[in-house]
Amino acid sequence: MEPHEEKPIIYTMENKPIVTCAGDQTLFTALYSMLAQQLPREPMEWRRSYGRAPKMIHLEANFVQFKEELLPKEGNKALLTFPFLHIYWTDCCDTEAYKASVKEEMQRWQSVLRLHGSSDWLIVVVESDSKKKNKTNILPRTSIMDKIRNDFCNKQSDRCVALSDPLRDSSRSQESWSSFLTKLRTLLLMSFTKNLGRFEDDMRTLREKRTEPGWSFCDYFMVQEELAFVFEMLQQYEDALVQYDELDALFTQYVLNFGAGDGANWLGSFCQPVRSWNGLLLRRPIDMEKRELIQRSEASLLDLRSYLFSRQCTLLIFLQRPWEVTQRALELLHNCVQELRLLEVSVLHGALDCWVFLSCLEVLHRIEGCCDRSQLEANFSHTVGLWTYATEKLKSLGYMCGLVSENGPNSEELNRTVDLLAGLGAERPETASSLQSPYKKLKEALSSVEAFEKHYLELSHAALEMYRAIGRMRSARLVGKSLAEFYMRKGDPQTAQTFLLDSLKSYTSEGWSLPVTHTRKQIAECQKQLQQTEDYLQTSALLASDANLTDEERKHYCQEILNFANQAASENTDQRVALSMSAFAQLRELKFLPATATVHVGAALQLELRLCSLMPVPVRLEQLSASVHFTLEQPGMRSGPTGTQRRPGVSPDGIVTFPATNPSYGSSQSSAAAALELYEMQDRSPTDNALNSTGVVCKNVHLLLRRNDSTTSLDTHGASASALTVEDGAQMLKTNDVTLSPGNNSIVFTAPSMKAGTYTLRQLCATVGRVQFVLPHVYPIVQYDVYSQEPQLTIEPLTESLLAGLPQRVKFTIITGHYAVKKGDALQMSNSASMPILHTSSCSARILSSTGELVGEAALSIQASEKVTSISLPPTPPYHILEFQLEVLCHIPSSPARAESERLTNGEVRHRPKSRTRYNSGMASIDQKVSIDCPWSIYSILISLTFYTPFRAKHALLSAGKRKFVQVCLQNVSDTNFRLANQTLAEHQHTPSLELLSCNAKTHQLVYSRQCLYSLWEMKWSSEPPPPCLQCIFEASFSPADAPDTALKPYSYEFQLERVSTLYSVKAEIQPAVGEQQCRAGALCQLEVSITRLTEASEVEREDEEAIESESLRTTKLMYEVVDNSSHWAVCGKSSGLVSMPVAAMATHKVQMEVMPLFAGKLPFPSIKVFKYLPHTAPPTTQPDTDSCLENDNLSLLDKGLEDQADTASLRSRGSIHSLGSGDHQQLQQQPPRGVPMPRLEPFSPGQVFNCSLTRQVLVLPSTDDHVLEVNVT
Repeated sequence: MEPHEEKPIIYTMENKPIVTCAGDQTLFTALYSMLAQQLPREPMEWRRSYGRAPKMIHLEANFVQFKEELLPKEGNKALLTFPFLHIYWTDCCDTEAYKASVKEEMQRWQSVLRLHGSSDWLIVVVESDSKKKNKTNILPRTSIMDKIRNDFCNKQSDRCVALSDPLRDSSRSQESWSSFLTKLRTLLLMSFTKNLGRFEDDMRTLREKRTEPGWSFCDYFMVQEELAFVFEMLQQYEDALVQYDELDALFTQYVLNFGAGDGANWLGSFCQPVRSWNGLLLRRPIDMEKRELIQRSEASLLDLRSYLFSRQCTLLIFLQRPWEVTQRALELLHNCVQELRLLEVSVLHGALDCWVFLSCLEVLHRIEGCCDRSQLEANFSHTVGLWTYATEKLKSLGYMCGLVSENGPNSEELNRTVDLLAGLGAERPETASSLQSPYKKLKEALSSVEAFEKHYLELSHAALEMYRAIGRMRSARLVGKSLAEFYMRKGDPQTAQTFLLDSLKSYTSEGWSLPVTHTRKQIAECQKQLQQTEDYLQTSALLASDANLTDEERKHYCQEILNFANQAASENTDQRVALSMSAFAQLRELKFLPATATVHVGAALQLELRLCSLMPVPVRLEQLSASVHFTLEQPGMRSGPTGTQRRPGVSPDGIVTFPATNPSYGSSQSSAAAALELYEMQDRSPTDNALNSTGVVCKNVHLLLRRNDSTTSLDTHGASASALTVEDGAQMLKTNDVTLSPGNNSIVFTAPSMKAGTYTLRQLCATVGRVQFVLPHVYPIVQYDVYSQEPQLTIEPLTESLLAGLPQRVKFTIITGHYAVKKGDALQMSNSASMPILHTSSCSARILSSTGELVGEAALSIQASEKVTSISLPPTPPYHILEFQLEVLCHIPSSPARAESERLTNGEVRHRPKSRTRYNSGMASIDQKVSIDCPWSIYSILISLTFYTPFRAKHALLSAGKRKFVQVCLQNVSDTNFRLANQTLAEHQHTPSLELLSCNAKTHQLVYSRQCLYSLWEMKWSSEPPPPCLQCIFEASFSPADAPDTALKPYSYEFQLERVSTLYSVKAEIQPAVGEQQCRAGALCQLEVSITRLTEASEVEREDEEAIESESLRTTKLMYEVVDNSSHWAVCGKSSGLVSMPVAAMATHKVQMEVMPLFAGKLPFPSIKVFKYLPHTAPPTTQPDTDSCLENDNLSLLDKGLEDQADTASLRSRGSIHSLGSGDHQQLQQQPPRGVPMPRLEPFSPGQVFNCSLTRQVLVLPSTDDHVLEVNVT
């Protein structure tokens, strides 16, 4: 019985915690079904030790009848057979019955529990209403409960529970039943936690002894697996999986330590030779055969790993993580192979391949069994690795057993196949009924060549399609390459080439150098077998230039090309093979001579190419040619050399550098072939060659816009090499008999330049026998320009600006263009009186080439007539430059030109273009236009030269009483310093009574740039008054200061002076207040203004002034005004007024008024102004118009107040009366009368009124009661 009891239900997947039931079995049987159903309904929170997170679990129990044999014996640590709780059931309600039998049974039950050390028990007393009705003398239930608690539960009262008739449907019964279930769950969980914690401590102690001698991993494995079984019993699959993962990690670490030289004794049992390789078994929850082997320490490494993974797989399936199974399976299979090598386990050759193949298919079948098809298709990324691994192992088995060769397996290979099949053993019963079991597939695949090919292709194509479905194209092409190797072994190069080309495309696009080389060698072999000559030659060229190969291999493939070229040439066939030059040689650099890549028609232009030969040996070229595309120059597109402008991509040295590419990768060459070919397009006006628009044109749109997947680079062999077309045009650059040595080679071409236009290099072709290496597109774009230029004449100054009045050198530049200047050709220049041309007999011309190199010099012959100056030109070839210099002189006009900053008549400032005012701001300009007739044109050329006057002059009339002085200011507005001499001032028409006396001490002066020179003359006249208007002219001679030997040039300035005599003298006196000796701040002072007429009125003055005849006395009205512009004085009383001044010599009028100084100190006198007052001459004919009278407030006050001598003290605003007399009066004069004649004010001309007190000052003391002293110093 004991062996049978040791394994009651241990190894099923439905284990539950054991709960024993003693006492009334009939009572328990009645409640069993309800108890088993309702116990797991409510979850319980399981709190574990060591800070592990709590979990909600549903407790189930396996209720069995109490037997002493179920209690654990000493040393038995099995948890699955351990009873976690013991329950005693009774429904006794009679005290006598309790004493007679029940109590004794309970005592025996507890004594047995105490004997085995079990303290987890519970007594359940069930109350039945039917028994109460039958026995009326029964004591209350509490008496039985009290007796039981007193007898058995003195210290654990919660171990006795009363259950009220649970079979009845009443609220009291339900409440009692619910309380009982809660108590049962709590006690069961407490017992479970306690015993599980004790078990974990024992297991941890056992693990810590792993370094001691005699420790066995297999024994520890069974203990920790017991814990995993418990977690699995509680449906805590994650915790159960952790236990197996820990065992996996522990075993792996021991194996790694063994490989490092630190081995454990118990590992010796796992180093035994492998006798069976039947693969994983995942169709059983527990593989009992392998578990027993582990328990007996007889398991091999494959047995342990297989059992461990099967348990992990089962738990992952329960956790609904099937895709993790595939990931773990792939890692397991690779790790097992390495562990067998580390442990040096003896394995039959090919046995591991069988085990891996069977294991891969077993995992895939297990996953297919728990997932539907849609899930499998959506998760190809998880399973495709197993499909690929199984394919590789089957391929390895096929090579090993001779199933891939064309002749089939030999006897040795057949014996090996028999040995491998013997190690598989008999098929397991779980898969015996399956037609597609891994066992049957492997056995069938190894049975014949046809069956192997069928299964291998089936697996390969399945993996290929899966990789393509998930977008892993690299892996798909890797599988395809494996298929190509299979087809090559089978003698099918055509199919193999298809897969190899697909793989090569992936390798080249990603830059895998070594795989590219290896794959190309395989492709070359296929092409050679298929007799694809052109493709084979192209592949051979790529391999000959591949640095990953040895020199012998490279020379072999190069010789293949040369042999074909020599063979075709000897046979005199017309067959030409066009190959891509990218594998033969690379264009590294191109240099233009000249560097501008622009020449005129017929000029010499050389192109130096630097080719880098990629061949391992020198190769003799019969011809190296470059095709050139010619674009005719359109009218208005280009009229001359670009000068400093260069083509894009061309360095200043005329070098075009081409990007270095790896010939092994076709992607770069493909992109270069489809690179943009952009050309500049300019639209110019045919009349003045002005640029209207510019843009770019792409000339290979047909290559750029085609589909990428429809074309394949020649380097990837997707297309035949015959797709290369060699252009054969009239414009070709050729050189014959060239030998290309390995490395850099220099080849020089002479470019055609007979037509004007743009030449573009399109192709480069190297010919070796009948083999042509073609570079279909040269990129970056290489172009050179040949231009046909019209003759041009330009005249430009040699300095920043041309100065008038001085000889200035100008440069004549003639670009001959396509015109050849012949003997007798001359420039005919129209003469201008204001700008003569100064020429000497020693004038010469320089002849330059188009690149600026001096060719020669020749003398110029200049002949001048009254209207034309003829310049004979020396003979000059086309596309040369003729330069010479002449001196011109622009006379300064006697009347000053309008300055650039001067205002026009409409009040606006005149602005010149920036190019004319940038360096000559403030200088008056003079435009001189010259008409030139050229021998190459029937039209005259009009050229404008702008000269600038170096001086700017202004004058002023100064007065000192009756004495008059004329001041002339001469400002040097140029950047040149001048030497000035002979300054004179004279009249146009001499006046005998007038004399101009010079006050200038020096006759020679230096005038620096941006500085002024002042000259002064005194006007003296006899008894007769001076004329009313004087026309004066200022003259001086000047020359540059840095050229003292230069002849002096004249300069003149004309101006006009009017009313120069002094009519009135104004004098002011300020007296302190009465009783004061000095003026004080804040005290009134007396201001006395004296206006004195100095001369009698002349005839002209009589006409200008409006005098009034009264009592034989001729008078005129003047208006005076006292203002203080500096706010030093306050004018009290009237500050302005009218006076009637007799028109007689020395007539004087005095005006007194009060002023108050506002500050202390020496204060200047207030300003005194005098105006002519011209009253209205006509009486008002209509009622005055209010609007017209009040159009100006100051004027209305003047008209009202000054006529009536009213007080005008309120008119103290600065310049109010002055503005009335100047600006407002002029506005008044310009406005037509509106019915009321208005008075007018007119200022005197400069010099007519002399203010004797203009610069006088008066001392003002501070006031005596001021605490703060305020002093104004002026």
